Amino acid sequence: MTDTYVAAIDQGTTSSRCIIFNQDGAIVAVDQREHRQIFPKPGWVEHDATEIWSKTQAVVAGALAKAGLGADDLAAIGITNQRETTVLWDRATGKPVHNAIVWQDTRTAALCNDLGGSDGQDRFRDRTGLPLASYFSGPKAAWLLDNVPGLRGRAENGEIAFGTIDSWLIYNLTGGPDGGVHVTDVTNASRTMLMNLETLQWDQSILDAMDIPAAILPEIRSSAEVYGRGTGQLRGVPIASALGDQQAAIFGQTCFGVGEAKNTYGTGSFLLLNTGTRPVPSKSGLLTTMGYRIGGEAPVYCLEGAIAITGALVQWFRDQLGIIQSAEEIEPLAASVADNGGAYIVPAFSGLFAPYWRSDARGVITGLTRYVTKAHLARAVLESTCWQTREVVDAMYQDSGVQLTDLRVDGGMTANNLLMQYQADALGVPVIRPVVSETTCLGAAYAAGLATGVWQDLDELKQHWKRDREWTPAMDAQTREREFRNWHKAVERSFGWLEDGEG
Repeated sequence: MTDTYVAAIDQGTTSSRCIIFNQDGAIVAVDQREHRQIFPKPGWVEHDATEIWSKTQAVVAGALAKAGLGADDLAAIGITNQRETTVLWDRATGKPVHNAIVWQDTRTAALCNDLGGSDGQDRFRDRTGLPLASYFSGPKAAWLLDNVPGLRGRAENGEIAFGTIDSWLIYNLTGGPDGGVHVTDVTNASRTMLMNLETLQWDQSILDAMDIPAAILPEIRSSAEVYGRGTGQLRGVPIASALGDQQAAIFGQTCFGVGEAKNTYGTGSFLLLNTGTRPVPSKSGLLTTMGYRIGGEAPVYCLEGAIAITGALVQWFRDQLGIIQSAEEIEPLAASVADNGGAYIVPAFSGLFAPYWRSDARGVITGLTRYVTKAHLARAVLESTCWQTREVVDAMYQDSGVQLTDLRVDGGMTANNLLMQYQADALGVPVIRPVVSETTCLGAAYAAGLATGVWQDLDELKQHWKRDREWTPAMDAQTREREFRNWHKAVERSFGWLEDGEG
């Protein structure tokens, strides 16, 4: 083999992709397939984990075929995934016992309130870095154990396995019920609300509080090591990395230094700031989370601002309202007017995440007059993403004292030039898009390549990062702050729509 290739599986909220990279970090081939979004009740979101595994196999085969490669040509394969989405499966059959509960799902809101008791959202924050919220995996697993008949007994007997999507894929890639490996990495484990950030192990006191048997949990490993070897179409290929999608993106953006940050624009948006080898507690509504851990090296931590709905708001504008026929149409429509006409959209479809953590919030459109057209609403959709990001950046400054000098961006929405310009305007700092915008897959590939010797160290990876385009702020400070004040008024009107106990 004259060339070296690394593949990355990106199992996301709406689709699965496989991207094959060469040793220069350039894309060789891509294949992608969407999977169903299942909405059994308002606020409930599920995926069929069996369908996800099927689509994953299909995109791997598709990418290899497009590249004209076989499994023997791959030095390694890495995995990145939607993080908090929760699967329980039967160890004997390898079949899920219920649909996967997606990170956006709010059915555990009442359970989280009960768990908080007199301590409220902060009950486990000192150990996990996370507020008690329906977002995270642990309460989802507890809900399944309590609501699927007979499941708790089977779990206590060791018959059931728990995993986030990385665990589900690694298990199936390495043989499933026929010898599949049951592991997760520190980044995904840090999103369950069950892992202690200091010890990087499952916290027994939290397991006891949520009544989750330790027998169902995967082994926690680093983000870059060989977990096992592939079977089937990937027979013999080292499965050599796992990173939650946002951690994979910060790795792909080569934000290896303290104070470096990236924002990924996908279904939601996720801004991560590298804080080094010690976790930084947040008092401003952010998450303290794992960044990555390479083999036996010291772990790297991040502050994260998780925004639930950004790209999904464009999908809603397209699919539920039918105002546009494709996501790409929103940019020219929004650009046809000079401003939002006084309209603001707060997309609290599943509550608000950072920095508010309000599961009682629901989406609102405010400031409507007869002057407002669909073009103004399109602009309000895009501006919503930018102001939510601004709130997170301000919170990061309050927690860390780090003032951003620029923001590295990635994800599908970065193709929208109007959005990126407004993001620079809202933040007052340059916004920079790299040549390879698929940084989530790239990060998983980089970590797998590090684990198998394709790349030697982080310095080599940094040399691959190249700037594609930069947007500089064009909005005056007075306008920026006026618009931000109006945004806050709109956010306040989204609060309090659900009564206690409603899901």
